[in-house]
Amino acid sequence: MAALRFTIIFLLLTLLLGVNKAKSQSFIGVNYGQVADNLPSPAATAKLLQSTSIQKVRLYGSDPEIIKALANTGIGIVISTANGDIPALASDPNFAKNWVSTNVVAYYPSSKIILINVGNEVIMSGDKNLITQLLPAMQNVKNALDGASLGDKVKVSTVHSMALLKQSEPPSSGIFDPSFVDVLKGLLAFNDATGSPFAVNPYPYFAYRRDPRPETLAFCLFQPNSGRFDANTKINYMNMFDAQVDAVRSALNAMGFKNVEIVVAETGWPYKGDSDEVGPSVENAKAYNGNLIAHLRSMVGTPLMPGKSVDTYLFALYDEDLKPGPTSERSFGLFQSDLTMTYDIGLSKSGQTPVTPVMPKPPVTPSSQPKKAAWCVPKLGISDAKLQASLDYACGHGIDCSPIQPGGACFEPNTIAGHAAYAMNLFYQTAGQNPWNCDFSQTAMLSSNNPSYNGCIYPSSQPKKAAWCVPKPGVSDAELQASLDYACGHGIDCSPIQPGGACFEPNTIAAHAAYAMNLYYQTAGQNPWNCDFSQTAMLSSNNPSYNGCTYPGGST
Repeated sequence: MAALRFTIIFLLLTLLLGVNKAKSQSFIGVNYGQVADNLPSPAATAKLLQSTSIQKVRLYGSDPEIIKALANTGIGIVISTANGDIPALASDPNFAKNWVSTNVVAYYPSSKIILINVGNEVIMSGDKNLITQLLPAMQNVKNALDGASLGDKVKVSTVHSMALLKQSEPPSSGIFDPSFVDVLKGLLAFNDATGSPFAVNPYPYFAYRRDPRPETLAFCLFQPNSGRFDANTKINYMNMFDAQVDAVRSALNAMGFKNVEIVVAETGWPYKGDSDEVGPSVENAKAYNGNLIAHLRSMVGTPLMPGKSVDTYLFALYDEDLKPGPTSERSFGLFQSDLTMTYDIGLSKSGQTPVTPVMPKPPVTPSSQPKKAAWCVPKLGISDAKLQASLDYACGHGIDCSPIQPGGACFEPNTIAGHAAYAMNLFYQTAGQNPWNCDFSQTAMLSSNNPSYNGCIYPSSQPKKAAWCVPKPGVSDAELQASLDYACGHGIDCSPIQPGGACFEPNTIAAHAAYAMNLYYQTAGQNPWNCDFSQTAMLSSNNPSYNGCTYPGGST
């Protein structure tokens, strides 16, 4: 029975999560670099992290003050050995034992150390001595953890550059450079045998720098675009992040390591750069990181790894003002040294509302005048290809596009322009009614003219209507069970659908999932991406409440 299975899962999750109702995602991490002379204290940083949904921190070393500051926070900690320590770790088991004793045993379990990275991008360093000693070093660290009875609690891996790939486009053809294959075989066999991840650093930002066309920027920033078609898999990729991660997945599969999981050890976008640098800006950084977080929270996954989010460590927590190179190298920080946000991407627990403007507008002083109704419509002269991209984007982000399906009130006229206009406006109305929600790569604009016709009604910014998140028709029980488990495992109160609860009957997976999915949507921020559930849910204006079972309703 659905209720029995759910009750068991719910109780287990309750035991694991305790009474913590914080809106947090275990797949969101951040890199904490220290090449700076103006960083806040570790204690202040720990307090900052606890105010966010960031659940994991990656260190480039093993700073004891930071590790101690993160004690009893529940935040997972990834520590690292220096590349220079690899020869000693490889040749001397006692050195490895002492390293583990000093940097792990001394703090565990109060400090939740979850992973040790042995070195960083060692293979691409070109140092043959380090490369050949990397695997023995990892093995000795693992043996030292086993000796401390921590081998099943703390994993061991190393971090790789995307440059290991000889080919990454299309994603299905992803393969590693043959010159690295022999080394990788040993490392991947270690990952596979120990259950540790393959950690890699994908940066769509660098892909855009190599190909600075507007369409590439939209593809990199998760914005409406025509996509990139993979003829081998018949998949049309809509963003660079998915394409890069799936290229790594293909390369791992090609070597026979289908069970080795991927972790994104670094990814980010600089908010500032020199005058001759292409890409850095607050707008682009906010769009990339904000849309990436929304993508991860949707649990859609990538086309080759659907239904789950890859653990992803954003780069970076703070700027590092002592780093050499162009200005962009010192401008990746999500927070400034005074602990203020560089820009808001919805990481705060007090208000997780990812905002991803394409062309942000300056703040407007609130007016006492009533807000006029507004609709989002395509600009004149926009091509069908661009409108189709906007249509796909809008309908893929949690809105109800059934009115423009055959038989729907807005299906006629059956044109791309007509369907795109309806979808773009509905996305604007549900995503926050901000000017940037009606940008669509500069193909749309706000209008005071109501585009509704006959029986086709375009929602407007006035008045707001109640909205509920409900399962899409035809979704399987297996998919609904997954959505039910996810929602109830992320801090909402699912007691009404337990035995004796007001919404327990009907005792079906579909009914229980509908209640849980809606409650998650209402409490997580009432954003379209909060009602995605791997594209199994949609927003509805029809109140699904019945008898004594009340579904909380938000507004669109």
